[in-house]
Amino acid sequence: MAVPSTSARRALREAVAVLHDAGIDTARNDAEWLFADAFGVGRAELHVMLDDEPLAAPTALAVAAAVRRRARGEPLQHILGWEAFRGLRLRVGREVLVPRPETEILVEAALALLPPAGPGGVDVVDVGMGSGNIACAIAAERPDARVVAIDVSPAAIAVARENVTCLGLVRRVAVARGDLLTGVRAASMDLVVSNPPYLAAPTLKTLPREVRDHDPRVALDGGADGLAVITRLVDDARRVLRPGGALIMETGGGDHTRAVALRMTGAGYREVDVRADLLGVRRFVSGRAL
Repeated sequence: MAVPSTSARRALREAVAVLHDAGIDTARNDAEWLFADAFGVGRAELHVMLDDEPLAAPTALAVAAAVRRRARGEPLQHILGWEAFRGLRLRVGREVLVPRPETEILVEAALALLPPAGPGGVDVVDVGMGSGNIACAIAAERPDARVVAIDVSPAAIAVARENVTCLGLVRRVAVARGDLLTGVRAASMDLVVSNPPYLAAPTLKTLPREVRDHDPRVALDGGADGLAVITRLVDDARRVLRPGGALIMETGGGDHTRAVALRMTGAGYREVDVRADLLGVRRFVSGRAL
């Protein structure tokens, strides 16, 4: 498909068919994004560019290569090289988990847990920051926030630092390598926020191929029951939180979320609360330190 003698309009139709036949549920959406990227325009502008003139050879070849990658199950965001998150454009790739729309609700809930703006500002730590999407969104939306973003992966750290720099947040978002909260001082934070690995290891092989084959395992694998990382985080977050500070996490929903809420209650958090995601799944668990 998309040979030099093919028009843009026809090439797009062919690309949609190829992706549909490959089992891509979002075939039209993805084909339009790939064409928009090849033309260097936004998706909303794409149809202005489409006509019955032959595609230029470089554009035709670029589109054909991108469609083949998507048909093989590579995430659209990896091919484009970016993903939008709460109005920010973030670089993503195989090094990090692609930010999900539901995690935007985690940010919204996290912001609501922060104390009111004051002269001293607020201190936040994002644990397992991946691309830096949560840390950057909080810093962008809360100008008095100082955010420490921590990850164990050197590859993720490189991506997050690039995003922090490109978004002009270097002065307020510090990216560091670490094992959860090990290097964070006691009673130094107003908020601990995390989208930790929470999938049970035996379930990873059942994930959609885009996740299973392309997202980093370290960002997914929560141990045998999906609670290995979360349990450590719940136990240590109380140490780094100031009195009244909050911990909020994204979890797996259902029984997993109930188990996390019980763990937080048992660890001495108060005001333990569970919030729903965009689909109504109760997924986000928060609580305050005494």
